[in-house]
Amino acid sequence: MTKYKQQGFSNTFKNARKGMRLTLKSERNIRVHIFVAILVLLSAYYFNFSLVKFCILLLTIAAVISAEMFNSAIEFSLDAIFHNRYSRMVGMAKDIAAGAVLVVTVSAVLIGVLLFAPVFANLLNS
Repeated sequence: MTKYKQQGFSNTFKNARKGMRLTLKSERNIRVHIFVAILVLLSAYYFNFSLVKFCILLLTIAAVISAEMFNSAIEFSLDAIFHNRYSRMVGMAKDIAAGAVLVVTVSAVLIGVLLFAPVFANLLNS
């Protein structure tokens, strides 16, 4: 067994929290995503979203934040391996990872529009 298998269950949560803190400190985009997520969740609560709609929002937010964290992990890993030297292949990998974040983010925006459109339509008709 390696030392990583022997770290214990509670340490896995400690490492995960450390990863979240590192991402929040180093990545401006994830701070923007989290800020918007908080606004969306507060709005959903204010407009009394159903449990299903609330869960859809939570899953969508988790997908965006996870994609951003995977993107950051890929970028840090490639920078460490290539010692921050330029490589066309590294640039392509980073662009693909960033594109994945864009796909998830655009999908999240569309889901948000679909979920909030009836609420705003009702407000305008009142």
